[in-house]
Amino acid sequence: MVLSSVLLTTGCGASDESGADAEATAAAPEGFPVTIDNCGVKTTYDKPPSRVVTIHQHPAELMLALGLKDRMAGTAFPDSAVLPELKKDYESVPELAEREPSFETVLDAEPDLVYGGYGSAFDEKEGRSRKAFADAGIDSYLNREYCGEKTVTMKDTYDEIRTIGKIFGVPDRADELVADLEDRVGKAAATVEGEPELPVFVYDSGDKSAFTAGGKSLGTELIRLAGGENVFTDLDDVFGDVSWEQVVERKPEVIAIYDYAGAGSVGEKKKFLLSQPALADVPAIRNKRFVVLPLTATLVGIRSAYAVEDLARGLHPESFR
Repeated sequence: MVLSSVLLTTGCGASDESGADAEATAAAPEGFPVTIDNCGVKTTYDKPPSRVVTIHQHPAELMLALGLKDRMAGTAFPDSAVLPELKKDYESVPELAEREPSFETVLDAEPDLVYGGYGSAFDEKEGRSRKAFADAGIDSYLNREYCGEKTVTMKDTYDEIRTIGKIFGVPDRADELVADLEDRVGKAAATVEGEPELPVFVYDSGDKSAFTAGGKSLGTELIRLAGGENVFTDLDDVFGDVSWEQVVERKPEVIAIYDYAGAGSVGEKKKFLLSQPALADVPAIRNKRFVVLPLTATLVGIRSAYAVEDLARGLHPESFR
């Protein structure tokens, strides 16, 4: 996946050339104060945050794509290879922890905002609740995918980008990024238009049962846009467990493997699936048709638009020749 020159130009300009402009904006910001209602937590920003800790990889990549490296005080929990175009900037931001950092570790970075990707970023049992941060004088923002209100769609991705752009006083950059991603999705979808919808089974993890993407997941829409159909669209959740008997009954022709740290390698997952006698007659297993997606590409963040093209190429390679 290659980020467009739109993102790269934006990123370089913000982090390397516009330090003075950023300071001036912080001193006398245009368009502020900004009030955001995020997952039921209402926050008013009098100026753009200047020291942000991101917990999980997709918020960090979204900020970098918006050219906000200079606002990042730390990040944590990378779960897949960072996009090559963002790798240098990502590595320049201090990594606070391999997984979710402790509350104290976050405080040590002296942030004015904590931006979490998964709900676990603000795990109350671990002392990282949003209230705990608020009591410490630190604002918080949770990726809208984990507000738990509805089915997740590409619109959520675009709205997330625009909201972050608004919080940081860079709405034009956000609009430009959204336009670029919409264009990419549109081109990929148009390329496979008219092709038969292939049944796709998402394999996240599991051996006794299969942990898969349900009908409310963004993955289901990505598959649809790519010319496929999630065989577990009727699973009324973002993710859930299904039996292997159900997988066999639904006869997927392609298996999309979600790749992320801590859940076994792609090679291990393929080996497991191919070694199960009960799955031998599943078309995807018989024909060894797999598409691999980093988990970060299936979340509300900048990668989801690129995942549509990757999926489309995997489902309908003949359309891209």
